[in-house]
Amino acid sequence: MLRGVPLQLGTFTVDPPVVLAPMAGITNVAFRQLCREQGAGLYVCEMITTRALVERNPKTMGMITFGVEERPRSVQLYGVDPATIRKAVEMVVDQDLADHIDMNFGCSVPKVTRRGGGSALPWKRRLFESIVRSAVEAADGLPVTVKMRIGIDDDHHTFIDAGRIAQDAGVAWVALHARTAAQRYSGQADWDAIAALKAALDIPVLGNGDIWEAADALRMMAETGCDGVVIGRGCLGRPWLFADLANAFAGRPERTLPSLGEVARLMHRHAQLLTEWLDSEREGVTDFRKHVAWYLKGFPVGGELRRAMAMASSLGELAGLLAQLDHAAPFPREILGQPRGRTGTPGKVVLPNGWLADRDSDVIPEGAELDDSGG
Repeated sequence: MLRGVPLQLGTFTVDPPVVLAPMAGITNVAFRQLCREQGAGLYVCEMITTRALVERNPKTMGMITFGVEERPRSVQLYGVDPATIRKAVEMVVDQDLADHIDMNFGCSVPKVTRRGGGSALPWKRRLFESIVRSAVEAADGLPVTVKMRIGIDDDHHTFIDAGRIAQDAGVAWVALHARTAAQRYSGQADWDAIAALKAALDIPVLGNGDIWEAADALRMMAETGCDGVVIGRGCLGRPWLFADLANAFAGRPERTLPSLGEVARLMHRHAQLLTEWLDSEREGVTDFRKHVAWYLKGFPVGGELRRAMAMASSLGELAGLLAQLDHAAPFPREILGQPRGRTGTPGKVVLPNGWLADRDSDVIPEGAELDDSGG
């Protein structure tokens, strides 16, 4: 049986080689703690924009917070201007804000790509190199990693060039979401691209895309030779997926299939952790509402009870509703392997005017830097 080999990230060992992907509105302190307790090797906070960080935007400063026992502290940065990237990374180092910096070149939402950021940026290879090199130099020894997509669309692949540039700049590893920006989250991830990137680089390559169960992760590693996996949508409403992955990479056959009662206890704990992090019961339970449908997917729970949970505003109210569930109901095996979270449809990527004309231009688009964090 395939066993996962631990990854080295600066002075930290990532074991198992499983990374919780940053997800806007999801991977806050509370959710990261749940995933860490279940066995995630690394847990990255929501995307932080470099401009907002440098300007000490209050929302952003609140997002770049970590639990007391959270090590390494991993932050994902987004930016388009190498000078702003450098200032932001210097701030992280000087103020000891994090232990690891991940660079976002995978975001495909229009508000990002229309400014030349995220998955649009590696097309401009000189600008991409300048950004990554600025981050590595400013990190002063802190490990820097890169997450990216295959390219803009099927006619504009960038991942091999970008991987080589990032390697030469000194990053610790490269993670590839095996879809183009045009695919967004639709269709199937192209795991052959992960294998091609692994063959082209000497540094570790992590694979991302269509890992819904532990068996998917083992299959990805066996088929592509990648060194680790990045988990995004697969863990929505299922933080115990990381326990399955930890067992799988250790060669143990055990898998977690919680009863509805066990899921209910985890749901209440998640809401409690959000309440503690936000220092407000109402805000914590309100933030938890988005997770209800993911946790209850496939379980025999009536629509009225589901709706009530998705409108709860206190821990006591949520506890009362959770008590009404059939706690003996077994895990619905029929949903294993099914996609979770957003899927959507492919579409044309919105780019700055003339973006595709010259790959070697390092001109920064006007208004490129976002002033808010979270994606």
